[in-house]
Amino acid sequence: MSDAKIRLYVEHPLADGQSVVLSREQAHYLFGVMRLAVGAHVLLFNGVDGEWRAQVVEAGKRGGLLSCEAQTRPLVVPPDLWLLFAPIKKARTDFIVEKAAEMGARRIVPVQTDFTNAGRVQRDRLQAHAVEAAEQCGGTYVPEVAEMGRLDRVLADLGDRQVMFCDEALAGAEDTSALPALAGPWAILIGPEGGFSGKERARLHGMDTAHAVQLGPRILRADTAAVAALTVWQQRLGDWQ
Repeated sequence: MSDAKIRLYVEHPLADGQSVVLSREQAHYLFGVMRLAVGAHVLLFNGVDGEWRAQVVEAGKRGGLLSCEAQTRPLVVPPDLWLLFAPIKKARTDFIVEKAAEMGARRIVPVQTDFTNAGRVQRDRLQAHAVEAAEQCGGTYVPEVAEMGRLDRVLADLGDRQVMFCDEALAGAEDTSALPALAGPWAILIGPEGGFSGKERARLHGMDTAHAVQLGPRILRADTAAVAALTVWQQRLGDWQ
């Protein structure tokens, strides 16, 4: 079938012949907004069972029923890469989460640094943005968005996970940084608009697992830095090779 163009994330098991009951919001989107009718096809994924083509069996204003017919793509799990970032303005934080989901981060962790302006984040809203990004980019996996934690505590919980520390203080200096080709779990750390404090930078430079890198000759905005860092890591160590 080639008529299945709409992708929808669902929290249901997916298998041959599996029925999927739609929520009121999902039914409104498929039948009220997209104007699908009984017999139409939708692509479903749940982050576990890959992508499945499903047919609309029942269509109503407040609900609906789909039936899985065939798997169209297997589950593709991204590399074990976390994105740690200090939240900024709402729209730009949303952008970071969306791009991290598109570019293959497995987990997204907002962190509270000494100079972070945002006091809190709405995790559920950011998780919804990650879901929407996966729906749009053709992904079969949705990264988890964690609750915001203090940077020192997050770093302490990383264990032996390697850290790509994007140090804005290196911008404009001679680039002597290099990302080592070390296999295993990694995290990318992006600082706030005000940069890292001296205390934070000293701790990071003192970590055996942290690797300070330069993202070009200019200081990048936090959202731009996140995209640039993800690109560098994916090309060097990820699934873009």
